[in-house]
Amino acid sequence: MIDFRIDTFLAVCQYMNYTKAAEALSITQPAVTQHIHYLEEHFGVKLFQFQGKRPVLTEAGQLLRDAATTLKHDEIYLREKLLDTTKRGKLLALGATKTVGAYLLPQALAGFLSRNPEADVHITMDNTKILLDELDQGKIDCALVEGSFEKDQYDFLIYSVESFVAVSKSDYPFKGKVNTVEDLLDERLIVREAGSGTRNILESYLKRHNLVVADFAHVTEMNNVTAIKELVKQGAGITFLYGFAVQEELKQGTLKTIPLAHFSISHNITFLWRRGSIFRAYYEQLFEALGGKPHK
Repeated sequence: MIDFRIDTFLAVCQYMNYTKAAEALSITQPAVTQHIHYLEEHFGVKLFQFQGKRPVLTEAGQLLRDAATTLKHDEIYLREKLLDTTKRGKLLALGATKTVGAYLLPQALAGFLSRNPEADVHITMDNTKILLDELDQGKIDCALVEGSFEKDQYDFLIYSVESFVAVSKSDYPFKGKVNTVEDLLDERLIVREAGSGTRNILESYLKRHNLVVADFAHVTEMNNVTAIKELVKQGAGITFLYGFAVQEELKQGTLKTIPLAHFSISHNITFLWRRGSIFRAYYEQLFEALGGKPHK
């Protein structure tokens, strides 16, 4: 069991404020100070420096925070697994970004459940940042994400490499001849909200070509891929999505890819968990159970 003073340390790391950490833990501020002092004495290093009244993690403090976060997650996971031994079913708490959760995960999860009929599964779908926060807090065991993350904080495997395409209605009336992304700037762009993995991929490409989303004549933002596809099918504008998210529409002919010169984008879907976890072997087995195949 992790020392209770580590919980205090992690709370200070979260709030970077002794008073707020004390309130969150329902203890006094002097108790927080005492706990941090004990840890500094125990490890023989300073964990925080102060800039005015604000604590700032030292290099040693950062190392302890990263290790303690993983240990805390593993303790929560271990407790759940010990309780699982008294129940019939096993619990899997998995996170997935919204597009992945809606279009890639169902088939993989169906296969997993057919092979593990006693399993209980809880799926959380949100953007990458929120999923990483929930992973750090032990609310989920692992996650499938499309967004960027700190690779020194998580162990990971590439689940799949997916194409990213420009899409329009099959008979969409473009305002001019289209050969490059620049030729689409006169169109209405229908796009995911800022911060989503899909949006980040598009913004990264545009940035490399000295463009931004606002360069399109009109922009419509939506936080739901299904709604975006429906709007594009009505001819309201064009969009950029993962190929797997429009696979059925492309087969049916209601949507088409827009061929563009110098636009060949693929992106990793990543399966990740807390770095240094003692349950690495389990996560690697789960990766394969969900249909993941190691990529070189």
